[in-house]
Order: sequence, then structure tokens, then C-alpha cells
Amino acid sequence: MEIFLQDIDATLEFGRILGSVLKDGDVVCLTGDLGTGKTSLSKGICMELGVDESEVTSPTFAIMNVYDGTLMQIRHFDLYRINRAEELYDIGFDEYVGGDGITLIEWAELFPDELPEEYLTVTITREQEGRRATLTAVGNRYLERIQEACKKC
Repeated sequence: MEIFLQDIDATLEFGRILGSVLKDGDVVCLTGDLGTGKTSLSKGICMELGVDESEVTSPTFAIMNVYDGTLMQIRHFDLYRINRAEELYDIGFDEYVGGDGITLIEWAELFPDELPEEYLTVTITREQEGRRATLTAVGNRYLERIQEACKKC
């Protein structure tokens, strides 16, 4: 699935659509260059799951933020500043990913061998004045999530 995101509002709204189809234990990997809207998309997902918009920030320096939404907990990772896979184990990455709630992983492409067997990837690229989001399913459960999201777009 591909969708053109004209501006920040469209990115937030698409995040809300994704948030509405995600289920407990889902993992969403967000990839794209700096400034393409990964955190904005994460913000939309979190808002749909009951997190106040002002609480959602980029975890670039914290590595992981945890948000307690009214519907479920969201763990939001940013792997940009991680240099080695061993550092992921130091922060308990494998214990959090895919557990209760939703896991969002920005810069997931930096550590493909550390990802779970199944996940949804959202790749955001610049296109003209906006962005293009491409969804790729790794595993059947995520094919279902994409189909559900398509119905709402």
C-alpha cells in the first residue's frame, strides 16, 4: 500500500488510521531519511491509542519513550544513535518489542537482524511538496493490518 501525505496534518491523520487497526503486540518499523515524518506518524498512532499529542516526542536521545494510552501502552524506540546490536540488549530491546501494547521503532533498518519475525514497515520518502508512505508487511497478520488501513483511506 502506498499513500501520498500532503502535509503534517495528513501524516498525523494517516497515523491515526494506522493506530486504529493495530492490535496488542504489533510492531511497526518506521524508516526514512531525517525529517520525513517518522515521529509525526508515530504521534498520530499514539493519539489514536489515547495518548495526549503533547506527550509524544522523538526518543532520539532517550532511545525509548513509553506512553500509557487509554487503549494500550506504546513503546517508541529511535535506534538512530545506537552503534552496535549489543547496545540494544543493554536497554532491554528484546524484552519490550512485541510485548503487551504496541512497539514503534524508528530507524529499524539499522538493525534488521534484531527485529522480530513479523512486523509492519512504513517507509516514508520525500515526494514533491509532500511525502509518500509505503507499507510493507512481514507476516500475514500485517497483511491484514494493511488491508484494514486501506479500507479507511
